[in-house]
Amino acid sequence: MTNDAELIGGVEKRDLTLVPHDPQWFHRFRIEQDRIVNALGASAHRIDHIGSTAVAGLDAKPIVDINISVADPDEEDTYLPRLLEAGYLLRVREPRHRMLRTPDLGVHVHACAAGSDWERRHLLFRDWLRLDRADRDLYAHVKRELVRRDWPDMNAYAAAKSEVIASITQRAEAWALATGWSVSLSRP
Repeated sequence: MTNDAELIGGVEKRDLTLVPHDPQWFHRFRIEQDRIVNALGASAHRIDHIGSTAVAGLDAKPIVDINISVADPDEEDTYLPRLLEAGYLLRVREPRHRMLRTPDLGVHVHACAAGSDWERRHLLFRDWLRLDRADRDLYAHVKRELVRRDWPDMNAYAAAKSEVIASITQRAEAWALATGWSVSLSRP
């Protein structure tokens, strides 16, 4: 989250737990994907399951992260009212990114610009972790260590993962270059 982000509702302290991968997370993604398609139609260029729940075999917080690629997330009137009508709640507003969530807090929906660095980074990181067991295990280890600490909110926990994410991303970028990986080849 950037310094110029607006956190709707302020800082929230939540208990953070990691659980073994649950195949039901893919099912929950599909349910939410249908809900988003019904709300947005063609204004959603892509809808992807991202984050740890999208990687089989990876321990995760039981929160399904979904990325919606839209023309311009800062033009909220093109998509946000329809997501709010579908029952999602706005949580984060920052330049070129919005995060909404379900009332049960079990799903986070990230709106970013189609073709943006945000979209590419999250899809590349997910695809690499799906492929590379060593980095998947490293990421799980770091997350298990970090979740033991007391964090003021989930954003502080997420920021603490930035070093390992940067390290893994370097290897993912090398793989992308060597294989010709691209966002258009990535699958939910």
